[in-house]
Amino acid sequence: MRVGLITPDAGHPLLAATAALLTPGHHVETLDPGTVTEAPEPLADVYLLKSRTPRALSLARALERRGARVVNSAAATALCQDRAAMAEHARRAGLPYAATRMVTTPARLASGPRLSGPVVVKSRHSRRHDLVARLDDDTRLREIAATWPHEPVVVQEFAPNSGWDHKLWAIGDRLFAALRRSELSPGGRGPTLPLALEGLPPGWTALVRRVGEVFALDVYGVDVIDTGDGAPLIVDINAFPGVRGQAGAPEALAALVLCGAGRPSAADGRPGHESEAI
Repeated sequence: MRVGLITPDAGHPLLAATAALLTPGHHVETLDPGTVTEAPEPLADVYLLKSRTPRALSLARALERRGARVVNSAAATALCQDRAAMAEHARRAGLPYAATRMVTTPARLASGPRLSGPVVVKSRHSRRHDLVARLDDDTRLREIAATWPHEPVVVQEFAPNSGWDHKLWAIGDRLFAALRRSELSPGGRGPTLPLALEGLPPGWTALVRRVGEVFALDVYGVDVIDTGDGAPLIVDINAFPGVRGQAGAPEALAALVLCGAGRPSAADGRPGHESEAI
């Protein structure tokens, strides 16, 4: 079996451990989207899209047009990068996603009505080192507007919570969980603590699986906060996260690869893929 890794970092712990499990016996090759524009022949049986750059998405789309299986598909990955489109897609599917509205820029938000309560402002396009901030007053809003004057953003109403995010991950049929102190908490982003799936409130694991169905994802993360009495609120969804420090994650990814890599690609018209144009 031939497996392609679309990533600039083949040494990523999850990918490296998965590749070690697959070899010998299977051929694993790395395609750095920064230097590779077209995959060599013969095509791999499956490609793992562990990059969200425009060049990586372009390469994945080209592979899909040639009939290759890409996990996650380029369309599903792109949808999870656009927080406005992602929120709308989740809302249409009835998922408990944080109420989200798009604002042109922080400067535009600062020129509008005064804040009536705490809100969370995030970059519309998810990426490394993007903007994620809690704004409690107009002073903080003006600071953000001065620092990020031209950044397209979305605004979410702040939901009172414990200050800890439930980090829930899925790799095929396997689920993983952890607690991480939110970057929006008074103490800032804190440690990641182990969390047994059995310790989650009823219905949360089913919710994670539903997210995968709605967004046509096989490897993904769901950030959930508990707003009280176990009521979940989704605040973010990530395509192919790192899933670091989770025992069994490389084995789950290797098993997903060997079983045919799950969902059909974007070309097969699965629900969720059409939302790339939202």
